Amino acid sequence: MFRPTSCRCTSRDFSVAGLLLLLVIPAQAGIHLLFCPEGWIPALAGMTGKMSMRVLITGANGQVGHELLRAFAGSAAERQIVVATRGGTLEDGTRCEAIDLADFDGLTRALDRIAPDIIVNAAAYTAVDRAEDEPAIAQRINGDAPGVLGAWAKQRGARVVHYSTDYVFDGTATRPYRETDATHPVSAYGRSKLFGELALRDSGARHLILRTAWVYAARGQNFLRTMLRLGAERDALRVVDDQVGAPTPAGLIADVTARIVAQWRNDDAGTRDGIYNLVAPGQTSWCGFAHAIFERAQHAGLIEHVPGVHAINTADYPTKAKRPAFSVLDTTRLRETFGITLPDWQTGLDGVMRELAGSRS
Repeated sequence: MFRPTSCRCTSRDFSVAGLLLLLVIPAQAGIHLLFCPEGWIPALAGMTGKMSMRVLITGANGQVGHELLRAFAGSAAERQIVVATRGGTLEDGTRCEAIDLADFDGLTRALDRIAPDIIVNAAAYTAVDRAEDEPAIAQRINGDAPGVLGAWAKQRGARVVHYSTDYVFDGTATRPYRETDATHPVSAYGRSKLFGELALRDSGARHLILRTAWVYAARGQNFLRTMLRLGAERDALRVVDDQVGAPTPAGLIADVTARIVAQWRNDDAGTRDGIYNLVAPGQTSWCGFAHAIFERAQHAGLIEHVPGVHAINTADYPTKAKRPAFSVLDTTRLRETFGITLPDWQTGLDGVMRELAGSRS
């Protein structure tokens, strides 16, 4: 059954029937409404039964949120979109609707109005060091908001997909962390993210929690883009070599999320609910990651010269928030439950570098 929908996109009015609705709420801020005719979304092709499904995606202006729009919308040639941010504009300056994600009453009213079937929560407070100075706002966005989403979803029979982080661990492990390992965050950011996991779990809503780490993309603020910028400015860089993890492209996270949702949407038993680690296989240090970035950047013609990269210890680069020294996550449960084999981190980096090279050609 199709539900006729009307929406407002800046100054234009639309009245559309038979559309799939994706509601997108940018991180810490507003709402994007993305309407697509059913069949435009290849990632959801396996979803049968409920033909008219509404998906709420938060954090659309972030790295993962931006990629989620691509992963869920596929290669649609046309879209009718209603968007909102806290400031009422998109990144390109386009005017849109405005809504404040930190306003829980307003958020609940928006959920009531839109009535999504699945909420994909990619919104987060990610300023790790600043969270030490303003833990309350980190807690509100990372810790309390997932509980608000979960409470609404439980009441309405909806489901929530939520992203978490390696920072819920203290980084002292000697093997990749499993989902069942004891958590012990050592920063305000990590504590806020763990609280969000627990709040969503305790809400009783059907949910998936996807823990990821070392996220980067061809856009946004991340380690890869910082290295390329600094590498163009300096002859030598000092990079931490005693923190180990798995660099994970935002695009991979989004693609896997879409595949998981396509399967999970038809799981009425709830046997696949819970926590899953979602990172690229393999491991390296930040210094090793930097070497790999510059090697590929030079080959792709993105930089004229490769700077010297010198390994240092964490103690030589003090930060306000403590980082986990070991952030490698075991993805066995994801592979066995959903049948998804992930590409290693080097393959993921190759893909992002090709994207960067293509955008500059």
